[in-house]
Amino acid sequence: MMKHVFLTGVPGVGKTTLVKKVCDALVSAGVSVSGFYTEEVRERGRRVGFDVVTLTGDRGRLSRLSAQSAAGGRECRVGQYVVDLQSFESLALPLFRDMREESKRLFVIDEIGKMELFSQAFIRAVRQTLDASSCSILGTIPVPKGKPLALVEEVRSRQDVKIFMITKENRDMIFDDIVSAVQECLKNTSHNGRSSALLIGSERVRPSWRSD
Repeated sequence: MMKHVFLTGVPGVGKTTLVKKVCDALVSAGVSVSGFYTEEVRERGRRVGFDVVTLTGDRGRLSRLSAQSAAGGRECRVGQYVVDLQSFESLALPLFRDMREESKRLFVIDEIGKMELFSQAFIRAVRQTLDASSCSILGTIPVPKGKPLALVEEVRSRQDVKIFMITKENRDMIFDDIVSAVQECLKNTSHNGRSSALLIGSERVRPSWRSD
């Protein structure tokens, strides 16, 4: 039985745009939504990092450019970016708890990627949500590159997960298929008692495509 939907694709192809678009459609249909997505931070046209933004508009730092490593090499780094783990966890982790307490039908996470996976608490929260009988997830995950990410590979191998590969060629046509898949997940989880569901990812109807 399909319970979760994930989008994957190369950076900038429009995964976040599609997820927000799905969010808008489901909210319009009366589905309650919670969660967060990531957003580029730019200064004078240059990308300097990423923020975590909740669906209610709260914002926190996820990462920023850094020219040097910290003493002892204890920084969490992805390429040229240093991850602000405390900021990320303080904003993202309460959303999982609130979702369970408030029985939200949709939870948004964008994305399950290298930066987020420095947090062991985040990994545990995602696994618990994947295994919860009353929850469905729509998420974004990166395409395989370099060393495999354990949680991402777990998601790919699950029998209850439907994965959509997003490309520049199909992103304008695949929206209806994603909505139908998420609706099927919502229907399946509603048969398991409490009807709460998760949406991981996020963007807007008839989007203007941008980097995600």
